[in-house]
Amino acid sequence: MKAKDIRDFSTEEIEQRIRDERDELSHLEFQHAVADIPNPMLLREKRRTIARLQTILKEKQETPAA
Repeated sequence: MKAKDIRDFSTEEIEQRIRDERDELSHLEFQHAVADIPNPMLLREKRRTIARLQTILKEKQETPAA
């Protein structure tokens, strides 16, 4: 997911996406701990997506609504 796409979301949508991505990440981490997952790079991708979402959410919260 690109930052440009995320900026189009409302803050509530971004917060929901963060929760969903965290759930998926914890599920993937559990699968990875129990057995090999087909593509371990998904873990890095999910962490980066979460960070991107959190960064844009913080930007939206700090700037006053115009």
